[in-house]
Amino acid sequence: MSSAPDLNAVRNYLLPLQDQICAGLEQEDGGAAFATDEWTRAAGGGGRTRILTEGAVIEKGGVAFSHVHGDQLPPSASAHRPEIAGKPWQAMGVSLVIHPRNPYVPTSHANVRFFVADPDGENPVWWFGGGFDLTPFYGFEEDAVHWHQISRDAVEPFGDQLHPRFKQWCDEYFYLKHRKEPRGIGGLFFDDFNELGFDQSFAMMRNVGDHFLPAYRPIVARRKDIPFGERERDFQLYRRGRYVEFNLVWDRGTLFGLQSGGRTESILMSLPPLTTWKYDWSPDPGSPEAELYDTFLKPRNWLAS
Repeated sequence: MSSAPDLNAVRNYLLPLQDQICAGLEQEDGGAAFATDEWTRAAGGGGRTRILTEGAVIEKGGVAFSHVHGDQLPPSASAHRPEIAGKPWQAMGVSLVIHPRNPYVPTSHANVRFFVADPDGENPVWWFGGGFDLTPFYGFEEDAVHWHQISRDAVEPFGDQLHPRFKQWCDEYFYLKHRKEPRGIGGLFFDDFNELGFDQSFAMMRNVGDHFLPAYRPIVARRKDIPFGERERDFQLYRRGRYVEFNLVWDRGTLFGLQSGGRTESILMSLPPLTTWKYDWSPDPGSPEAELYDTFLKPRNWLAS
């Protein structure tokens, strides 16, 4: 079992992964293509951001690759690891957020990433992170079960304990503390992961990246042609506000990107194109909108049955 990190191997996985995800999403959309924006970071590194807007299915979607490095870590990365404060570092990953037009199609987020501090030292400190989560506006049990089945399939080959652990971590991480509600129905989340050694930890991260499209595309295909009206669209825009609140207030990746001098446009690509906020609004009891809160925005073992 190798424990030496191989940055080139990680990079050589991530770039084709971005291509594969973009190609799959373009096929599902059927009406638009991703535009590519290559960028460099003045403090070191760069990336390739791909954005699809005004598609037939995807109102706005971003799939970004970045590989950045620096001489000193930002506070968000070293706060819980004081031993790496002040060390040189490298970080790379693929991150995506898809905001569909049809309110019956859920928003989705995924990322896989690798971080190493003191990469040229005798004892580099490294870890993998990532996962994927789903944020429906109108819930379907069939979709929730499918999403969590694929989540389990992604990590189960590496240990029976990983899926329940990463599912709980996802439920706890994607939680709006100021609203006291989850962002969505969860999925997988892991960070600071190196316990299997480099080779197997990397293999697990790859499996998570490779399982995103099989988790998401069937749901999009089932829901993208459901008719909707102004009521459903209004609720979608209201719920998108929660997405904005989480990403700007709580998300560690957003904080790391901004504190490390990352490219702001690429960091904030996760934000939806349109959203609304209403003062002290709540859905009518028994309505389809209330069902989201009553049934789906509650941590639950979707695979229990």
